Amino acid sequence: MPFIDSKVTVSLSQNKKEKIKSELGKAISILNKPESYLMVGIQDNYDLYFGGNKLEKGAFISVEVLGNVNSELCDKMTGEICRIFEKELDIPGKAVYVTYQGIKDWGHNGSNF
Repeated sequence: MPFIDSKVTVSLSQNKKEKIKSELGKAISILNKPESYLMVGIQDNYDLYFGGNKLEKGAFISVEVLGNVNSELCDKMTGEICRIFEKELDIPGKAVYVTYQGIKDWGHNGSNF
């Protein structure tokens, strides 16, 4: 069960959120995970600062997956995430920051996977 949490500095329409969700749904296959188990969170109008300066256009993306993460696949995923956020939101790759975390225990519906 992957979860991609996105915090972006720009305002998003519901249609744009749906487009981002859809694009991330396609991209998650890079990490060998199915879209059918993907959860996506999107928070817009988020204040992000880097080096003491407010980013006018920026994004912080957290990717969590059940099990271990593969650094080589994460590198490919970062490239795709940057492409999506630049294409859809005009946020340059140099202002997109992505973290990855493998989760050992993940609960749902009263038990763990």
